[in-house]
Amino acid sequence: MTLELSNCTYGYRRWKRPVLEDFSYALPDGLTVLLGPNGAGKSTLLKLAASVTTPQKGRVTLDGGSAGTSAYRRAVAWMPQDIVPMPTLTAREYVAYIGWLKGMNRADAWKQARKALLKVELADQTDTRTNRLSGGQLRRVGVAGALVHGARVLLLDEPTAGMDPYQRRVFRDILRGLTGDVRVLLSTHDVADLAEEADHVTVMYGGTVLHHGNTDTFLTHTPPGTLAGRAAEAAYTELLRSRGVAA
Repeated sequence: MTLELSNCTYGYRRWKRPVLEDFSYALPDGLTVLLGPNGAGKSTLLKLAASVTTPQKGRVTLDGGSAGTSAYRRAVAWMPQDIVPMPTLTAREYVAYIGWLKGMNRADAWKQARKALLKVELADQTDTRTNRLSGGQLRRVGVAGALVHGARVLLLDEPTAGMDPYQRRVFRDILRGLTGDVRVLLSTHDVADLAEEADHVTVMYGGTVLHHGNTDTFLTHTPPGTLAGRAAEAAYTELLRSRGVAA
């Protein structure tokens, strides 16, 4: 299974330089952390991969099938930064509703919603209204909604923003447990989200990829003498500096 952007160009204003230009990228197996400063093009990459937006040039494909088709949208799930609760819906109803929107029949959506909530460790919150969930729980409901229709690729835009350290740890553990079945691309500003469990790291700046490889290769950029627990942050900073970029 391959999700690939091939020679894609996309810009938000005709009179401005495109955010991405002749951009190519292939998502590897497992969990990939996507790093980069504001304006690097991370969210644009995710929106193109999720078929939320269409490239002005180039192609986005999954196993050769074009983005925008119903099959593509079922296989690729996107979770934006903000998950909006629906006060009238419980967690299970919310997830089932997303499944129905993705083309599932009501009975299957209802059945799979419970299984999806179990995967994100929210089985005890199935009957809780979404406006009563904590921020971390609501993000996990968002992941359940992305999984309910059997997605094979999960795209997450800043999913841990606003979470406390414990919630972040739980969230990352859940993602780690999913990557045997689902490829995950997680965009973040916080290098701590890398931790040790990410399989791959992609670093973007100015619409280009500065680094794309496994985590061990990324960590080779860590300067000597870096304090314990700061290796990922130091590697990221050094990588940007080595390209003449201010972190």
